[in-house]
Amino acid sequence: MSPPVLLDYASVLIFALTGALVASRAQLDIVGFAFIGALTAVGGGTLRDVMLDRHPIFWMGDPTYILIAVSAAVLIFFTAHLVESRYRWLLWLDSFALAVAVPAGVSAAIMMAQPMPIVVLMGMVTGCLGGLMRDVVIGEVPLVLRKGKLYVSAAFAGALTGALLERLGFEPLIILSACGAVTWALRAGSLAFGWKLPIYKAHPPKE
Repeated sequence: MSPPVLLDYASVLIFALTGALVASRAQLDIVGFAFIGALTAVGGGTLRDVMLDRHPIFWMGDPTYILIAVSAAVLIFFTAHLVESRYRWLLWLDSFALAVAVPAGVSAAIMMAQPMPIVVLMGMVTGCLGGLMRDVVIGEVPLVLRKGKLYVSAAFAGALTGALLERLGFEPLIILSACGAVTWALRAGSLAFGWKLPIYKAHPPKE
C-alpha cells in the first residue's frame, strides 16, 4: 500500500472520530453520527479530487473509506459518554487529522505533477475543508476560523514545507514527514501554548 493511500486511510479514520465527537456534542442520533463522521472524513479529500480532476474520487474508487468513517462514528456513538472532556479530545484529534490530511493533499498534487502553488493549495484544502463542512453543518463556529488560532496557517506552513522539499528533490517519505510534522507542531503549539497570529483590529477613521 502506497504512502498516499495510507495517509488517506489515516486521515479518514481520525477525521471521522472528530466528526462523531462533534455529533455527540450536538446530541444527534446514530445516523446523524454516521453522516457527520463521513462528511468530515471525506469532505476535504473529495473537493481535492474534484479540483484536481482525479477519477474516480478516492472513496468512490474504494468504498472502504466510507466503511471506516461510519464504523468510527458508530464506535464514538457508543463510547463518547465515557470521555470526560469531549471538546478537548476533539481539538487534539483534529490536530492529528490535520497533520495527516495536509500531507495527503500535498502527495496527491505532487503525483499529478502540479505546480507548487497548487500543491500548497491542495494540502490546505484536504486538511481544512472536511472540518469546515462538519462545523458549518452542525452550526458551530468552525475551528478553522477561530480568530488568531493557528489552523489554516498551520496547514499552509506544512503544505509549503512539503512543496519546497519536493522542489529541492527530497525523497517522498522525507517530504511527507516534514509536511506533517510542521503542520502538527504549529497546531499543537496553538492548542498547548496559545500560539497565534496577530488579528486585524480596525481603527476608527480619522476626522
